[in-house]
Amino acid sequence: MRKQKFNLPVKLISFLVIISLAFSFIIGYIWKVLTTADFFSVKQVIVRDSDNQFEYLKGRNIFSLNLSNEAWRAHLSCPDCRKVRFARILPNCIVVDFLKRKPVALVKFYKNFAIDAGGVLFIPDPAAGELELPVIYGLETKIFAPKPGTSYKHSALGLALSIINEFKENKAFAGFTLKRIEVSSPGSAGFFMLLPGQIANSTLPAAGAESAGFEVRTGVNNIRQKMMILGGLIIQERKEWAKIKYIDLRFKEPLIKLNNVK
Repeated sequence: MRKQKFNLPVKLISFLVIISLAFSFIIGYIWKVLTTADFFSVKQVIVRDSDNQFEYLKGRNIFSLNLSNEAWRAHLSCPDCRKVRFARILPNCIVVDFLKRKPVALVKFYKNFAIDAGGVLFIPDPAAGELELPVIYGLETKIFAPKPGTSYKHSALGLALSIINEFKENKAFAGFTLKRIEVSSPGSAGFFMLLPGQIANSTLPAAGAESAGFEVRTGVNNIRQKMMILGGLIIQERKEWAKIKYIDLRFKEPLIKLNNVK
C-alpha cells in the first residue's frame, strides 16, 4: 500500500514565517521601550518590617530588575525571616516585605535562640520575652555552635517541637502555660507546665510562679498519644491540679504523684 504524502503549500509556510517574525519584532520592540523608558525608572521603594532601604534600586528600570535574585540576597542577610518578597507596583514603585519567622520557643545555648515550627534557629526579637515562650533545655551538648537561619533536625529537638505542637493543639491545656522542656536525657525527657493564673493565685498565694505548676515526664515515644492521655487526666483531676507534683507517662499506666505524699 502506497503511503500518502502531505505537502504544505509554500505560500502558507511563508505566511506563517512572516507572521512569526513580525510578532517577535513587535514583542522585542515593546520590551525595549519598557526597559529603557524613564517612565518606568524606580522612584520609590517601600520596605515593610525591616530597616533596610534598598536605595540602590532607585533609578533602575523596574522591568530590568531580577526580583528573585534581589529577594534571595535580602533573605541571606535576614536569618530571622522565613521569606523576603519583592513586588512591582507599576509604573515606578517596588514593595519589599520581610516575612519574619514566628517563634514557638526559646532554646538555651550559651545564649537564648528563638526557634520556629520548622526547627530553624534565629536571634529572638527583644519583645519575645513578653510572649511567654517555653524554653528548651538540654541541647547544649547535642547541637554545637548553633547558627542563626539554620534548620536543625536533631531527634531531641524534634521531640521538643512535638511536645510544643501537641500542647498547643490540645484544648484540655487551655489556660495552662508550657514553661520549659527538658530533653537532655531521652529516658527522662518531659516538661513543666504552669497552672492557669486564677488557680495558682487562689490556691498557692505564697508560691512563686515557677512552683505553681507540675512536671510531666514523657520519654521519647508516642508523644501524641501520651499528650492525649495527659489531656484526659487534666480534665479528670481538675480539682487536684494544685496538689500535683508530677505526672509520669513513660509506663503502661500513667502515674500521678501528689505533693506531700510519700
